[in-house]
Amino acid sequence: MVNTNTDKQGQPLTKFCSCIDEQKEPTMEGLVVKLPSFPFLSPNISSSSSSSTFRLGFRRFSASISAAVNEGFVSLGQLTRPDFPILHQEVNGSKLVYLDNAATSQKPTAVLKSLLNYYEAYNSNVHRGIHYLSAKATDEYELARKKVAAFINASDSAEIVFTRNATEAINLVAYSWGLSNLKPRDEIILTIAEHHSAIVPWQIVAQKTGAILKFVSLDENEVPDVEKLREMISTSTKLVVVHHVSNVLGSVLPIEDIVIWAHAVGAKVLVDACQSVPHMVVDVQGLDADFLVASSHKMCGPTGIGFLFGKSNLLLTMPPFLGGGEMISDVFLDHSTYAEPPSRFEAGTPAIGEAIGLGAAIDYLSGIGMQKIHDYEMELANYLYEKLCSVPNIRIYGPKPSDDVHRAALCSFNIENIHPTDIATFLDQQHGVAIRSGHHCAQPLHRHLGVNASARASLHFYNTEEDVDNFIQSLKDTVSFFNSFK
Repeated sequence: MVNTNTDKQGQPLTKFCSCIDEQKEPTMEGLVVKLPSFPFLSPNISSSSSSSTFRLGFRRFSASISAAVNEGFVSLGQLTRPDFPILHQEVNGSKLVYLDNAATSQKPTAVLKSLLNYYEAYNSNVHRGIHYLSAKATDEYELARKKVAAFINASDSAEIVFTRNATEAINLVAYSWGLSNLKPRDEIILTIAEHHSAIVPWQIVAQKTGAILKFVSLDENEVPDVEKLREMISTSTKLVVVHHVSNVLGSVLPIEDIVIWAHAVGAKVLVDACQSVPHMVVDVQGLDADFLVASSHKMCGPTGIGFLFGKSNLLLTMPPFLGGGEMISDVFLDHSTYAEPPSRFEAGTPAIGEAIGLGAAIDYLSGIGMQKIHDYEMELANYLYEKLCSVPNIRIYGPKPSDDVHRAALCSFNIENIHPTDIATFLDQQHGVAIRSGHHCAQPLHRHLGVNASARASLHFYNTEEDVDNFIQSLKDTVSFFNSFK
């Protein structure tokens, strides 16, 4: 028997709507769980149609397709889906509906081919050889850095440091800049909606330096209270760590304003842009942030690589994060001298193929246009929120969209008396719908909301209104199934 009224530790979930009568604890006897199966379906589009309607790299859509999108004849999701082979398959006997993009995005064929081409044609270590393969690999690796810099409008590619992921990028700042610049009683301001990777490193640094962490709570709209944040900033503030887009609430913070407030007292700002860089135009010079991190795998690139943007004047003053090959200038028996950034922070053999794949992903996204992606996703975001509101006994977290309030294309939610993991499991096994359940690496936020976990549906530009419709119908079927045991 599965008790859907409790979390994994057996704790009861919060009751979400005061207008809902208390219901009896549901039971589930004899639920048949289907084993996964993965037959592939052929994309419903001819190769000639695909090649004639969309071109990769920095080239634009053809005029006819751009006109079709603008006139509403075809959506961006319908246009780009053929480029993602993984989307054209059945899961557990149903057509896959992938709505877990805040956890990771899918990869277009162009990215997959770039990885294959690297390993088949010029696999070699970078910066360490004069032969053709090494020179070719080095050129492509450094070209990827330039592509990242251009994508976020950094003033120089030397401001881009490749890391394993955004988590490592934040740790780099924490251990290199934080341990060198923070002292007892210095204050670091964060919000309670930060990802664990933006909290835990600063907890460790605070323990080592005596710095103090201060957290901003949510306002009445379930958005981090930026006015309280502004009031909290003082001459004791040395660093502000904030997300650009919340991976749970879908809210968007005014980074430009936060940076102005922080810089007015001499504080630095680190922006977690993992949920913004893949979905909107991000201009680091316009934001004027001191540090910004993002992850390749959320922006249609490979796993295993992310990047740190840091202003040149800051990177130059920061000591190495890791020691070893590549990050040195000279090594003696009693001391070493270090390379200039970004090499100073890239010890050892880097993720070469992954960097090249990230460059290919940026080519792909730039070929579409980030503003076009953002505009389309805003339409999908509103559609998702509106349709979710039709589900009985649902509680959606974060702000309600309006003319003045824009949500990202994701919704975290709970449904009265049904555990989110049960929802996600049933959607997957009975309908082929992939969503996420859990605390989404945001336990402090979930505790503030009074729950241990939530379900989350998150979209990308290759999703469609049809995907949302299938999800909503499947979710309603899921709710009906669990309610039948009450």
